[in-house]
Amino acid sequence: MGGQACVFYGAAEFSRDLDILILADPANLERLKQALQELAAVSIAVPQLEEAYLSRGHAAHFRCQREDVPGLRIDIMSRYRGGPDFKDLWMRRTIIEVDNEPIDLLSLPDLMKAKKTQRDKDWPMITRLIERSYFEFKESPSDEQVNLWLRELRTPELLLDVVAAYPGRAAQLAPTRSAIAAALTGVVDQVSLALDDEEREQRRLDREYWAPLKQELEQLRHKLRPA
Repeated sequence: MGGQACVFYGAAEFSRDLDILILADPANLERLKQALQELAAVSIAVPQLEEAYLSRGHAAHFRCQREDVPGLRIDIMSRYRGGPDFKDLWMRRTIIEVDNEPIDLLSLPDLMKAKKTQRDKDWPMITRLIERSYFEFKESPSDEQVNLWLRELRTPELLLDVVAAYPGRAAQLAPTRSAIAAALTGVVDQVSLALDDEEREQRRLDREYWAPLKQELEQLRHKLRPA
C-alpha cells in the first residue's frame, strides 16, 4: 500500500520500506507473526502488533535482520484515513505476478486515497500515479477511467484537457470537486488554485486524524519508560 505499490503501478519511487495493509483478525495476525519471525524482524517502535491497536488506525513497525533482507523496514496497518473496510479493499485489489508469485496491491484509486496525507513526498506521487494512468489509456479510456481522471488528476493542463474532451461527464462531477468546476471555466490559474485548496484541506484532515493517535502513542511510550 506504499512506495512498493507505486513502483508496481509504474510511478517509479525508490523505497526501502514495505507498507502492508492486512486483515486484522487473530488467525491472520498469527500467520503474520510467524512470517515476521522467519524474516528475523524485530519491533522498532510502539505499538505492538495487536488487533486492538491496528483497528484504531495505528501502525506496527518492524526491521528485518535476516541476511537476505537486512535492514528492510516493514510497516503494517489494517486501516487508513477515509479507507473502506478491508473486505471492500480486497475485493477491488489489483493482482500482478512477480517471478510467478501473485502480489496483491491496493487498487489505483484506493492507493491514491491512502497517499493523501500531510507528508510532502506523497503529493507528487499521487500526481505521477494518475498521470501514468492518463497517458497509458487516454486513446481509448473506459468510463471508469475517465471518471477517475476527473476525480484525481492534479496537473491543471491535463485536467483541462479531460474536461474539454468530456464536458458532460465533467459537469455531472463538478459538484463533487471544485477543481472540475474551475476547469469548466477554462482558466488554468483557477484550476491551480482549486488544486492547492484541495491539497491543503486533505493535509488538514490528515493532521486531525492523526492527532489523537499520536497522543495515544505518547501515552504508551510513557508507560513503557523505565521507572
